[in-house]
Amino acid sequence: MEWEFERITFDRAFSRNMVAKLLVERAEHGGWELDRVQIGPDGRRRVVLRRKIIRAVRTA
Repeated sequence: MEWEFERITFDRAFSRNMVAKLLVERAEHGGWELDRVQIGPDGRRRVVLRRKIIRAVRTA
């Protein structure tokens, strides 16, 4: 199985609820799922999203 990854960084000015809403939006409309979240000492949230790469199989 192959995965596509996307990295997003949120500034500390974004509230936890706002970040959650943005990530839910990405998940619902883009097919992304949460891979990992890292909160740095400066308060920034580094988020890694992933989704499966679906390859079209040629028939005939």
